[in-house]
Amino acid sequence: MRTLFLNPPSYDDFDGGAGSRYQATREVWSFWYPTWLCYPAGMIPDSKVVDAPPEGLSQETVVKMATDFDLIVLHTSTPSFTLDCRTAKMMKEVNPKCVVGFAGGHVTAEPEAALRAGEAIDFVTRKEMDFPVKEVWEQRDWSDILGISYRKNGVIHHNPDRPMLGNEELDALPFVTPIYHRDLDYLKYNSPYCQYPYVSLYTGRGCPARCTFCLWPQVTTGHSYRVRSAENVIEEVREMPKLFPEMKEIFFDDDTFTADPPRARRIGELMKPLGLCWSTNSRANVDRDTLKTLKDGGLRLFVIGYESGSDTILKNIKKGVSTERARRFTRDCHDIGILIHGTFIVGLPGETMETIEESIRFAREMNPETLQVSLASPYPGTEFFRYVQDEGFLVNSVYNDEAGYQRCTVTYPNLSSEEIFDAVERFYRQYYFRPSYIFKSVKKMVKSRDERKRLLREAGEFFTTMKKRRDAAA
Repeated sequence: MRTLFLNPPSYDDFDGGAGSRYQATREVWSFWYPTWLCYPAGMIPDSKVVDAPPEGLSQETVVKMATDFDLIVLHTSTPSFTLDCRTAKMMKEVNPKCVVGFAGGHVTAEPEAALRAGEAIDFVTRKEMDFPVKEVWEQRDWSDILGISYRKNGVIHHNPDRPMLGNEELDALPFVTPIYHRDLDYLKYNSPYCQYPYVSLYTGRGCPARCTFCLWPQVTTGHSYRVRSAENVIEEVREMPKLFPEMKEIFFDDDTFTADPPRARRIGELMKPLGLCWSTNSRANVDRDTLKTLKDGGLRLFVIGYESGSDTILKNIKKGVSTERARRFTRDCHDIGILIHGTFIVGLPGETMETIEESIRFAREMNPETLQVSLASPYPGTEFFRYVQDEGFLVNSVYNDEAGYQRCTVTYPNLSSEEIFDAVERFYRQYYFRPSYIFKSVKKMVKSRDERKRLLREAGEFFTTMKKRRDAAA
């Protein structure tokens, strides 16, 4: 079957596809690689990956592609699901014989509702999509394919879950970077905290942490950190400079790369002789010796989910890292020379005006290089979703406005959804408009023309975004 893997178009500058954890229109230019689509694409001969958002492809353009394929797999998300169903319906209209499958966290959490809502959807893959899609392509009997839900003769069927891939199976998967090279333009991908151009990949799947709001481990990848061998990772990394000659940074996009410290140190040691710059996700609980080894191996930056400056909220969401432990970790990173992109969420269970101010003070104290502030989004399938639904705190099932920006979907007895929404901009302004941060940014712009262009562009994008958020809310 001629197969298309599609990250479909939705809102302008919306990055909710197969690699993005923050499913919304971005404050600044940012696109993540559709890594989940590229794994099965590497297993299916003559397949094609199309990533519509960074390419700026319209719905009309991707619909025309449907006539060239027998099997079309779309990666969807909760905010984009309705639009993605519309795209699938239009593809079916131009090619009624094509088979359409959906993948992603949303259809994993609610496969029955997804199939009922999307009449053009023939099947959905739950959890990991690699082998279920391959077996559909092989035209096996769908009743024998583990990990899919499907419609047959108007009846919806749910096959048993497929066991998660183990370490050896992950090593046996094809590398995704040759698929990037084949089908994607790496110069159209950007992360505001990575050096441009960057390329991302996974060295493992799953996360042992139990954060109640986090979608992927709870719904898609599980709480067991399953990993590729360090040698397998380095084999792929070693070829990347040839595939992406202008690449300045590699991003290891595991949920928590440092969850297995000995393996993280081993990768750091093997990265050192390659002389490549890299960054990754971590929790704020890594020991100082491991930090030193990773820094020596070329680590530049950590993405750290601080989430809140309130220990009460951190306990409510089962974060497993206290503010005091985060302080010690952050001091070590500053001392060793590892930069931090800190992420915070407003509107988590227990949030009040006082805890928001506590988080702002904590962020200023941690002083990360860059900052992201998000609205708490209770996605289906998470413990957070069940909590706000059971308590009557879920006030809106529409997660994004008509431009793709996050809406606040929760309210609490002592804190309204409007107050939570307004806190995002206040948080950003109180962090970035400090004299010390402005002075540091000016020094960067004086030293580097590229930094000057980037910071001025991002500042313009930020002010535009904040205005659009306010206008949409009004």
